[in-house]
Amino acid sequence: MGATLDPRHAVYAGSFDPVTLGHADIVRRGARIFEHVTIAIGINPEKTPLFSPDERVALLREVFLVLPNVSVACFEGLTIDFVERSSAAVMLRGIRTVSDLESEFSMALANATLSPQIETVFLMASERFSHISSTLIRQIALLGQGTAAEKLRQFVPEQVIGPLLTKCHERLQQR
Repeated sequence: MGATLDPRHAVYAGSFDPVTLGHADIVRRGARIFEHVTIAIGINPEKTPLFSPDERVALLREVFLVLPNVSVACFEGLTIDFVERSSAAVMLRGIRTVSDLESEFSMALANATLSPQIETVFLMASERFSHISSTLIRQIALLGQGTAAEKLRQFVPEQVIGPLLTKCHERLQQR
């Protein structure tokens, strides 16, 4: 790897299907620490996400429009390769629970072996967001009936509620 990596640039990777208030908290805090944060939407061909990559990009750009030092991109393949291609020197990761710490620690060690010039920086989830997961959000949206929108306000940015409920309604119609 001959390119110079920028230690002021961090990449925060995930599926963001959908983006949660916990994700938003990590991005906002990361944007205060680093000059630039790239939100990297990983495309896993083995998964069937609720939102398409383009829809996730659009939602994330809308949510973080107020943060000029945050950009959004999609990638396929290894996250560490995307981080290198982005010329970032930091991989930003959020930790919600002890079980997250265990799996993230293993991943960070593997990434350090693959690309020792990239550092992994962990941010602990704020207590009020530590229980939120995209899986939980999808369950509330799918099963919440008429009260789902109000319930979702506690877990996702306002911009996500309408599109999320629409997607879940479409999915229920397909059953």
